[in-house]
Amino acid sequence: MNLKSMALVALLALGACSTAEPVWAPDEAVAAAHFVSQEPTSITLFTVVANRNDSGAHSGLLINASERVMFDPAGSWGLPRLAERNDVHFGMTDKMVNFYIDYHARETYRVIEQKILVTPQVAELVMQRAKAYGAVPKAQCSNSITKILAGVPGFESVGLTWFPNKLSDAFGELPGVTSRVITDDDADKNHGVLLTQAKAAGAP
Repeated sequence: MNLKSMALVALLALGACSTAEPVWAPDEAVAAAHFVSQEPTSITLFTVVANRNDSGAHSGLLINASERVMFDPAGSWGLPRLAERNDVHFGMTDKMVNFYIDYHARETYRVIEQKILVTPQVAELVMQRAKAYGAVPKAQCSNSITKILAGVPGFESVGLTWFPNKLSDAFGELPGVTSRVITDDDADKNHGVLLTQAKAAGAP
């Protein structure tokens, strides 16, 4: 990264510091949303990529540990009945994961899903780090995820980065990662239509 790029990143980070919005759902809401997946413990990275120029737009981390949660740093996704604590969303059923993907994939953006199976201990460590990280300012989604993964067994090679595509590239080099690209021809005006319908219906 050259000096000009570094300065731009620094300015973006400084400008975003005031935009982090702490959210803390009450204990009863978190308990009610609790969801345990029967799938093997895993870490899944979602990367939202602009179709126009292939630039990375956002990163999110689905963590399947003793419960399945979504760490969506500085993201705009969410359902009122899904408990959230500082960018960690609880109650990530298969339907909620599909809502998350639908919210981001449309004619102007595609979603790269990269999944790696991990031990229950590693999954739990990543989840606890995500829960303890705090609210993430805008433009720091990838940086926060790499900080959470830093030093976690099996993720040492990921390193630190501010950029979604670089994070995706590094994550994709991990042994055993499975990947798929999710596209959607929906127009931008239909962005997140499943999520909107779920909100209207009061879906849990």
